[in-house]
Amino acid sequence: MTVTLEVSEGVGTVRLDRPPMNALDTATQDRLGELAREAARRDDVRAVVLYGGEKVFAAGADIKEMQAMDHAAMVVRSRALQDAFTAVARIPKPVVAAVTGYALGGGCELALCADFRIAADNARLGQPEILLGLIPGAGGTQRLARLVGPSRAKDLIFTGRHVQADEALTMGLVDRVVPAAEVYEQAHAWAARLARGPALALRAAKECVDAGLEADIDTGLTIERNWFAGLFATEDRERGMRSFVEEGPGKAKFL
Repeated sequence: MTVTLEVSEGVGTVRLDRPPMNALDTATQDRLGELAREAARRDDVRAVVLYGGEKVFAAGADIKEMQAMDHAAMVVRSRALQDAFTAVARIPKPVVAAVTGYALGGGCELALCADFRIAADNARLGQPEILLGLIPGAGGTQRLARLVGPSRAKDLIFTGRHVQADEALTMGLVDRVVPAAEVYEQAHAWAARLARGPALALRAAKECVDAGLEADIDTGLTIERNWFAGLFATEDRERGMRSFVEEGPGKAKFL
């Protein structure tokens, strides 16, 4: 399999495994979407890590495969491509990308689907599709602009340049830079911590932020209000408040 899902401590690791560069061919894209939907369904998966291995996250699409496609073929394929990445972005649980080495083109777009990005100090990210006479097609023109702002997104997309980890951190493309040997460990620790949290509240928080960004402020506040009130019907809310009153803050156990 070019993509696998392994679960440990409530954390599902979605691992890309297509040596040497984890090129995202159609089979890999489809498998990625399947496992994202599986991770979303499974109760034993409470948080997710996206990982490409110690050397490379994903260096982009399989260019040889794409070269053989004509317009008609890509009209069909582009929908499946976006659907696979959207499935990752819509996992209703915390998702962290553990970025090592290259995260270019589709690899960068995959990292953009996560809620949080931890990058190795040797990571390089970018959207080089313009150098092929193309634009990003797996959500890059949309998610990148929403994350780093339109001017910075246009800089990366228009030029196709790569950014090293320190610049990616400065522009907000990644959230933390760590030594390469520690990337997966720290990503898993971040996910494991959240996996011990209240699953429905985390789901609500993610949906409120993501859906609110796509709406006007009044609609966003309505989404927040409905989720906030709805959580008062959950066992996790009862447990959390009871623990606060009886034991003090931060001691509730939600599993």
